[in-house]
Amino acid sequence: MRSYYFNARDVAAYFKYFSVPSYLEVSYMQYVFNLGKRVLAEPLTRDFEQFKREVYRELYFLWSNGFDSERSDISSMVTEDQVSLICDQECINLESYMKLICLHLIFSGNLPYVNLNFAGLMLTLGIKCEEEVYEKNVSMVLEPLRLKVSDCFGKPFDLGRGVPDELLRICLDGEFKDSLSNRDFRESLRVQQMDWLKDLKDKSFKLFGTIPARKKSSYSKKSSSKRSGGYRPDGDGQVQGGKNQPKGTPKAGKNKNNSTWRI
Repeated sequence: MRSYYFNARDVAAYFKYFSVPSYLEVSYMQYVFNLGKRVLAEPLTRDFEQFKREVYRELYFLWSNGFDSERSDISSMVTEDQVSLICDQECINLESYMKLICLHLIFSGNLPYVNLNFAGLMLTLGIKCEEEVYEKNVSMVLEPLRLKVSDCFGKPFDLGRGVPDELLRICLDGEFKDSLSNRDFRESLRVQQMDWLKDLKDKSFKLFGTIPARKKSSYSKKSSSKRSGGYRPDGDGQVQGGKNQPKGTPKAGKNKNNSTWRI
C-alpha cells in the first residue's frame, strides 16, 4: 500500500484540533514545508507562500464548518461528498482522526507514542458499521500513515488478529521517524523567540537609554505612627498616648461605690 502525504486541510485541521496559537501557525507551516515530499503532497512543496495561502483557506473552511477545537465533531473535518483515500467510506472519520494523530507525532519530537483504545474509538468517532468492517479498517489505516502499534509493554501487536479493548501504543515507524530532521523544532523556536526578544531589548536600550531607578521615599511607618498619635490601649482598657477617644475602645469610669464600670 502506498504512503499517504498530507494536504493543506490536514495541516489546518491539526492547528484547530490541537489549538496551535495563531502566532505560531506560520512557524509550524515552515517546519512541515521544510520536510517536503517526505510529508506533504508534491504540489504543496513548490512554493511556501502558496502553501500558506492554501492552509489559511482551509482554516476558514474548518472554522465555518464548526471544526474549531478538540471537542469538535471529526466528521466536520471533511465535506459531505469527500471520498476516503485509505479506509472504507463508512470509516472516513477514523482516517481523519489518525491523520491528526500522525501529524501530532511528527510535530512533537519529544513525544514517543500516544495511547489509544481503538475499541472505544468507534463510538467516539460516530462510526456506524459492522464491527468486522471497523477492525479491518483499523488494521489497514496505520501502514499508509507510517505508524506502528505495540502493546502496553512496547512489544509489537498484530491488529490483523483483532482489536482488543485495551490501550495500545501508536508511534511513528522507526525509518520514517529517523528521516525527519530537527525533531525538537519547538524548542529551537523558543530559543529563536528568546533571541529575538533579547535583540529587541538591546535596541530599545540603545534608542531610549536605561530607565533610572526610582528613589525610595523617606516616609516610614514609624513616622506615620507618631503623626497619628500612637493610640494603644493598656490592659485595663485605658487609652495612652492621646487625648481623643479612639473608635471601639470602651470609656471607663467609677460609680458611687468606687467600682470600675464601662459603657
